[in-house]
Amino acid sequence: MLICKIYFSGFLFLSLNLFFMGIFFLISDYSLIIEYNLITLNSSSIIMTVFFDWMSLIFMSFVLFISGMVIFYSEEYMFGDLNLNRFILLVVMFVLSMMLLIISPNLISILLGWDGLGLVSYCLVIYYQNVKSYNAGMLTALTNRIGDVALLMSIAWMLNYGSWNFIFYLDYMKNDKIMELISFLVVLSAMTKSAQIPFSSWLPAAMAAPTPVSSLVHSSTLVTAGVYLMIRFNFVFSMNLMMLFLLFASLTMFMSGLGANFEFDLKKIIALSTLSQLGLMMSILALGGYDLAFFHLLTHALFKALLFMCAGSIIHSMNNCQDIRYMGNLINQMPITCSYFNICNFSLCGLPFLSGFYSKDLIVELMSMQVLNIIIYLLFYISIGLTVCYSFRLTYYSLVGNLNFISLNCLNEDKSYMLSGMSGLIFFVVFSGSMLMWLMFPSPYFICLPLMFKLMALLMIMVGMYMGYEMAKFKVSYSLKSLNLLTLSTFFSLMWNMPILTTLGINNYPLYLGEIYSSLFDQGWFEYYGSKGLLSNLFFMSSFFQYLSSNHLKIYFLLMIIWISFLIFLY
Repeated sequence: MLICKIYFSGFLFLSLNLFFMGIFFLISDYSLIIEYNLITLNSSSIIMTVFFDWMSLIFMSFVLFISGMVIFYSEEYMFGDLNLNRFILLVVMFVLSMMLLIISPNLISILLGWDGLGLVSYCLVIYYQNVKSYNAGMLTALTNRIGDVALLMSIAWMLNYGSWNFIFYLDYMKNDKIMELISFLVVLSAMTKSAQIPFSSWLPAAMAAPTPVSSLVHSSTLVTAGVYLMIRFNFVFSMNLMMLFLLFASLTMFMSGLGANFEFDLKKIIALSTLSQLGLMMSILALGGYDLAFFHLLTHALFKALLFMCAGSIIHSMNNCQDIRYMGNLINQMPITCSYFNICNFSLCGLPFLSGFYSKDLIVELMSMQVLNIIIYLLFYISIGLTVCYSFRLTYYSLVGNLNFISLNCLNEDKSYMLSGMSGLIFFVVFSGSMLMWLMFPSPYFICLPLMFKLMALLMIMVGMYMGYEMAKFKVSYSLKSLNLLTLSTFFSLMWNMPILTTLGINNYPLYLGEIYSSLFDQGWFEYYGSKGLLSNLFFMSSFFQYLSSNHLKIYFLLMIIWISFLIFLY
């Protein structure tokens, strides 16, 4: 398709230019604010402001690069779709909304990008047009509405300053007690977009979208918008707010890691791993390390996009089957896809010298140097172990054992476009961590820890590997650990009953009350004494009069007799 090639080459060219511009801005410590006067009415101007610094430029280049690869990949993945042009244009609108959000120092234009992401994501989630997709789309859109409302309220509160360009007021906000309200509202909107507890249930539900969209949403666009907004506002948060936020972020990280170990849907496992990494970014943000959160945001975007692409390739080959229990021994049929898939998994685990290791290890070691509560410390390390656990479970299910799918399968790897799109990312998954570390931290962090603390991350990785292997064993004679504790497994895989609370809890009771109201009032006594009773009485009377007016002679004689007898009796 021509449209795919045009957008792919355009995005790639733009990405390369923005990356080198970002490096130039970073080295020369240079920022650029461009103001364009849209309209002037009675000496009051409406100005569109755009803010370029190294952070926004490098992030934009990563978003465009991943989007280009996803569009290239979509050409084959969505082959035969009658609405492919519409799909590609929706993806492009999605990316442009993200661009607007990234370069905005102004809350109004941030809201435009923020809402653009929400609306286009709704269109993409319901793309397959079935009941499951509609429900997931509604849940996604309505949860994100909460964040939009919080942003609108912060825009209203910013009127106190006389301008919506928050970037000019960050230092002032820090010392202003009243302005803590704005920081609270910004944190609330970031929590809804980045699916922190208690707004987490929409993220796995959004997996109803096509896989290329999931790849884009979970790597560099929708869910990272909240993290990016927090990075921009990171100077204004009070200590109390940051501690509260740290608790929620750590719990999100722990809960999603736990849930992924009890899930069997391939895309949902990867979605929960995104949630876990978002919790990691948010928690280091709450500890004040905004540059580290940005570093992990970039490395995570690359390996998560590729992870989804590999999952899409496997699902595509397995006739749209997403259950990992049907997979096994895929390394023989799909060697390149499986290799990419497991390299990304290792990067996600933080295995030394892959891109994820550089950011993740630095975050964990910096956290170890903070003076923190033992609960936060344990949550961090247990979450690392859980990440490795579900990653190795996936590795076990994809590489080892027998293929449990139907024997007449069509597993093959001659997908030129899909493999090319994936191969474009693998180089960066391996090398981007060290490259970004050299660029972003010219003077490296000095972290001095005892040997045991230093090896703690590696120890948790090893424990997680063993646990993942134990949990994944899948033979005829072997009983699954998760099935032995079915109630607990259901509780964990349902994300601590969050979908029940946020969807059924909100929908179920009003619907139940509506049913009672309908049966008692609309179809009950109101109906009997109201519309239906009135209708039957009128119907009876009108049919009687109709009968009288049928011009029968005997009727007139009868009426005359009745009338005469009536007069006689009366007088």
